[in-house]
Amino acid sequence: MATLAILGAGTMGETLLSGLIRSGRSAADIVVTARRPERAAELAERYGVRAMGNVEAAKAADTLVLGVKPQDMGGLVTEIRDHVRPGNLVVSLAAGIPTGFLESRLSEGVAVVRVMPNTPALVDQGMSAVSPGRSADAAHLEEAAELLRSCGRVVQVAEKHQDAVTAISGSGPAYIFYVVEAMIEAGVVLGLPRPTSTELVVQTLFGAATMMRETGQHPTVLREQVTSPGGTTAAALRTLDDHKVRAAFISAMEAAAQRSHELASGHD
Repeated sequence: MATLAILGAGTMGETLLSGLIRSGRSAADIVVTARRPERAAELAERYGVRAMGNVEAAKAADTLVLGVKPQDMGGLVTEIRDHVRPGNLVVSLAAGIPTGFLESRLSEGVAVVRVMPNTPALVDQGMSAVSPGRSADAAHLEEAAELLRSCGRVVQVAEKHQDAVTAISGSGPAYIFYVVEAMIEAGVVLGLPRPTSTELVVQTLFGAATMMRETGQHPTVLREQVTSPGGTTAAALRTLDDHKVRAAFISAMEAAAQRSHELASGHD
């Protein structure tokens, strides 16, 4: 098995690492780096992988996963560029970093794949979107996708759609948590104990999401099944429409996509 290096193993890097180990990847084939040596040593002890410096890891690896923060990407690539060979695969997890930014700083022929993951990967329910760079072929893309499948689902998108992906699934968990917070607070306002309100809302969310996935029915159909004419749900939905909640969600995601575009523009 080819050697995989996870450079800058923060939260998402460790999430990927643990997913790979659980899915059967040999710890002997994985090396990790981290900004703090004690962090790398901690991961090595926890998962049985090898801890190295960035240059040493780049020399050893066939596939490199770059997990550093976007503002640290330029420095990392400068550090390792002379040790990444044509034919190597570089998988970037950094939001807003175009493949062209990496390709222009690495040797010609290094395959780059850009990934937008999200935090439910922590519980193996992640949603990742992968986009190939100029030198990445179908085999490179599948290798990157297979890495991410260890902790969730994967779709392929053209890189021009990555700002939209960031707005929908990358930032999306926060929108869901925001709605859940509001529903829990409503329960408390209506007199429910907070733990009871929390359990009611979380299980309702989980159940609704499971229904959508397992029935394959359009959410409009499922919503209409709950909405009796003149009933309680209809009254609630009418109030949401009066407050233009649907339009607010669309505007919010447009704002997120625009911000993603602005951040990416700074790394052209």
